[in-house]
Amino acid sequence: MWRDGPVLRLAFLALAAALCIGSGPRSAAAGQTVVTDLRVGENAKTTRFVLELSDRVEFRVFTLADPYRVVIDLPAVGWRLPVRPLPEGRGLLAKLRYGLFKPGTSRVVLDLTGPAAVDKAFLLVPAGVHAYRLVLDLVPTSRAAFLKRAGRQDARAASPTPVPARPRPGYGTSKTAVPPLPLRKPRRTESKPVIVIDPGHGGVDPGTTSVGGIYEKHVTLAVAREMKAQLERTGRYRVVLTRGRDIFLRLRDRVAKARDVGARLFMSIHADAIKNRRVRGLSVYTLSERASDAEAEALAEKENKADLIAGIDLTHETPEVANILIDLAQRESMNESVRFASLLIKELRRKTRVLRRSHRFAGFAVLKAPDVPSVLLEVGFLSNRADEKALRSKKYRAKLAAAVVRAVDGYFARVEEATRK
Repeated sequence: MWRDGPVLRLAFLALAAALCIGSGPRSAAAGQTVVTDLRVGENAKTTRFVLELSDRVEFRVFTLADPYRVVIDLPAVGWRLPVRPLPEGRGLLAKLRYGLFKPGTSRVVLDLTGPAAVDKAFLLVPAGVHAYRLVLDLVPTSRAAFLKRAGRQDARAASPTPVPARPRPGYGTSKTAVPPLPLRKPRRTESKPVIVIDPGHGGVDPGTTSVGGIYEKHVTLAVAREMKAQLERTGRYRVVLTRGRDIFLRLRDRVAKARDVGARLFMSIHADAIKNRRVRGLSVYTLSERASDAEAEALAEKENKADLIAGIDLTHETPEVANILIDLAQRESMNESVRFASLLIKELRRKTRVLRRSHRFAGFAVLKAPDVPSVLLEVGFLSNRADEKALRSKKYRAKLAAAVVRAVDGYFARVEEATRK
């Protein structure tokens, strides 16, 4: 007998509208296929994963190793799931994530408790009260057998716009050499400084989860949108978001976008979570070759590994690429980053709570643009109920953004003054 199991974490989708944080995963374009339910069941040998959909879809399934994952690629779909927690900790399933992976492709990632094989993958037509159902049956296997099939297509339905059965070059193995950062295009002639704001995480990478079930990816997008709106209202800046919706972006793509548009300043937005739920407050990170303390180092390691969800581990680059990234961390950009961080902390302290050691240093990948002053702003701890409550509030996010505007104004005023000398 199949049975749905108890779960531990609340799904964000039931809270998005009430919290006023972004559009959330419940939205769907007119005419778009919608996922209306997902379930996980188990028996003695098999773990079954089921997606219910409003229409027939083409799909592809493949596996990725270290960690063990099963990946389902679909056309871009909407998500209108029932108001209940996401399944996790059932059979071979440890947890799951879903979202828009790239334009035109939605992705579901099943994190596994161990090596498993896709025994069956098929689409059932509507019957009774059920709509279309995409069904995956997973069975245990050996590590050797899993590695033999990792990256290979396990199941498919013919698609007019096929999704690659294997991960794209640069995906799926830590031995794959990541090419160096592209040369920056000539800076465009801009009448206004270009500021790039990077909402952390997105799509199949939700980031951390708050005590109330909010995903970090939605918090960061809501904060970034408010910052963009307030900066643009001044009429002094052109502001670009690395992502304006719930979509996955590689860390390198975020940096490349800032360099491509000729950014004069780059701000990456994140929210943290730790075991000590009493800790709260904001902090600002700038680049350091060595983390300033063990806490910062652990946080940098966690963020840099975000691309593992899509099959890239940026913490295992080849020595040649690692050396290039180190060499590209130019001292001038780092100095400018520190100057802006100091202004930002000063303004934030006037309006909200900051950590005691509010300026920290870490080796975040998104701070490694060689010619763009860059900071990473941790807007609070989602593991703390007071910080979580504040970040839910549009009024608080507006106050936070206003402090950022004042810091940006101060930074560029200093830059202009230095230019005139």
